[in-house]
Amino acid sequence: MKGLVIKNTGSWYTVRTDDGRWIESKIKGVFRLKGIRTTNPVAVGDRVEIVENPEGTAFITQIEERKNYIIRRASNLSKQAHIIAANIDQAMLIVTVNYPVTTTIFIDRFLATAEAYRIPVRLVFNKIDRYNEDDREYMQGLITLYTTIGYPCATVCALSPESMEDLKEELKGKITLLSGHSGVGKSTLINQLVPGIDLRTGEISEYHNKGMHTTTFSEMIALPEGGYLIDTPGIKGFGTIDMEEAEVSHYFPEIFKMSANCRFGNCTHRHEPGCAVLEAVKEHLISESRYRSYLSILEDKDESKYREEY
Repeated sequence: MKGLVIKNTGSWYTVRTDDGRWIESKIKGVFRLKGIRTTNPVAVGDRVEIVENPEGTAFITQIEERKNYIIRRASNLSKQAHIIAANIDQAMLIVTVNYPVTTTIFIDRFLATAEAYRIPVRLVFNKIDRYNEDDREYMQGLITLYTTIGYPCATVCALSPESMEDLKEELKGKITLLSGHSGVGKSTLINQLVPGIDLRTGEISEYHNKGMHTTTFSEMIALPEGGYLIDTPGIKGFGTIDMEEAEVSHYFPEIFKMSANCRFGNCTHRHEPGCAVLEAVKEHLISESRYRSYLSILEDKDESKYREEY
């Protein structure tokens, strides 16, 4: 019997079968993804085969080939990966320039990972009603930066239904991953988009300016207009994985474009003479924040290589 994984609560997965039933299921056997050790071999959005047992639950015996997935390094197990979701049409990264702060490194690492798996991303700037003049100016600078690169941006106030109308159009009929830090307002957004769902929302720590986890598992939520939202727990950092060092620049569109003019074909854009990327950064054709994010991923690769060798 086949079905769709719509919820992951740790050891149990809720599978909606093709005949419309919801069955709590566990994994049977070992699943591997391109040799990567994962904390969750089955992800929300996976199409699976299950075998029912007499207790009314089932075993997941096979995962169908994925169209795509988005993955990050597990927070406390650096050699393991965590698949956030699979078979996604698009992702929306919820960003707040304050209450709490979303850093450009976090944004860029998410974007680079989505580029690696060919998942379109829209940045959604939330809590615009709370920003002072400096916050709004900074937000506008980020919107200009990312739209210039090619990432659509939207501004919303999750407490205002009127600000969500354009967003609803973008979600119709699509499977959309929602991601972002804890406290950026994902649950409040979903409560506006799906009337009656009443997800629990949390407060921001005034001392740390960070959100508290309210979503503890991943889940697919049906939208009234068609399509699904994949709600995920808030994440603190976004460690990249499964990227070759030479490929990292491919996942920064503006760096990849400029790299065609580098003197050397294997240029790492760190120190080589005749590097068009370094020149573009100097001339502000590539933003310094994006270049720093690129370097941070290369440093990940260097550290990983060091651990493997020593």
